[in-house]
Amino acid sequence: MPKEPIIICRGLHVSYGRQQVLRGVNLTIGKGGFLPLVGPNGAGKTTLLRAIIGLVRPSFGTIETHFAKEPPGYVPQQGLIDAMFPVPVSQIVAMGLYPKLGWWRRGGRSGKQVVVDVLERLGLSGHGHKGFAELSGGMRQKALIARALVSSPEVLILDEPTAGLDRESQSEILDHLKQINRRDGRTIIMAHHGEDMLNGVAKVVCQVQHGQVMMRRQGHDG
Repeated sequence: MPKEPIIICRGLHVSYGRQQVLRGVNLTIGKGGFLPLVGPNGAGKTTLLRAIIGLVRPSFGTIETHFAKEPPGYVPQQGLIDAMFPVPVSQIVAMGLYPKLGWWRRGGRSGKQVVVDVLERLGLSGHGHKGFAELSGGMRQKALIARALVSSPEVLILDEPTAGLDRESQSEILDHLKQINRRDGRTIIMAHHGEDMLNGVAKVVCQVQHGQVMMRRQGHDG
């Protein structure tokens, strides 16, 4: 039975100045799906994610989401986060609650417990007091996922969550995302460079090439 659509792109074109990055993208993502966007650097994966989130305005076409009522959890590329940000990991994760609570409100005891729970789930118990720069690359990525996950979003969007990590850390991150998708039923969309580690993670990938997209089944979905 087809999954209820949660994101629909129709005839999507996105340009930066005179450079057209996406053209004629038609894409429907079902609720509870796990969709990696794969393709070479510069193909338009990040631009497509940013357009879906609303950070980039389309030149033409439409995007339908429920994000005005239920914002997605967003994990940007790790390289965009300042490792010297002078706050502990637990506070970085708690920032994920601000869209629901507002900057002027504290989460209280229940908010602190949610942070503790999500840190434990991502294998970061005992690291909440550390600075971001003290963590390994894999732990930093898990902290960013925890920040996006702490508000219990229906949709989780990640931009190259395994970039720059060793193979063991990549496998661990993908396993966490698979569990978040399958156990919680959350929709996951992520940009991912290459496909060699996606078997057993997602049934279908979205190939982004020259600004256009094509859905393709994986050979093995585990």
